[in-house]
Amino acid sequence: MKYASIALATLAVFATASHAATPMMSAEWTAQACDAWNKDPMLADGLAGKWIGNNNGRGYKIIHLYRTDCGEPTMTELKILDKDGKAMCVYGGAVQTTKMDYAVDYTMHATTERWNEMGAGEYGPMKAMMFGRLKFTGPKVEAMTVMGPFETFLRLPGKIPGDKACPAK
Repeated sequence: MKYASIALATLAVFATASHAATPMMSAEWTAQACDAWNKDPMLADGLAGKWIGNNNGRGYKIIHLYRTDCGEPTMTELKILDKDGKAMCVYGGAVQTTKMDYAVDYTMHATTERWNEMGAGEYGPMKAMMFGRLKFTGPKVEAMTVMGPFETFLRLPGKIPGDKACPAK
């Protein structure tokens, strides 16, 4: 009986560890963000048309993300394309696109603390950019025309569980 109790306790520890959240902005987390994007009408429909159409004829946009305190080598990628009249995420994970076109693509980074604040809805993209809480490279004027969807995007860290540990490099 004693051994059975120890075995059950050991299994419980391993089961808990296997269900722990992946690090926020890891490749696995970004894949979940891609799925969440597609399920959110504010992103899929709100960024359809002009926003997703601004892609320099490539048919897609790239968004790179990372947590400043974890470093640029932990950057991940979302690939968004026009699919059936919607802005759909077709890839979320490790960086595949190394050459960015900042006339149409975006790189965003903030500290873990700031991503968590934005994810909790404490403030939106205007405040985040104005006060330098969100570092941003890409078409800023375009981003300013889609503030509702941009705010929805910044809330993803509050909707997708993510561990505070830095993603593996």
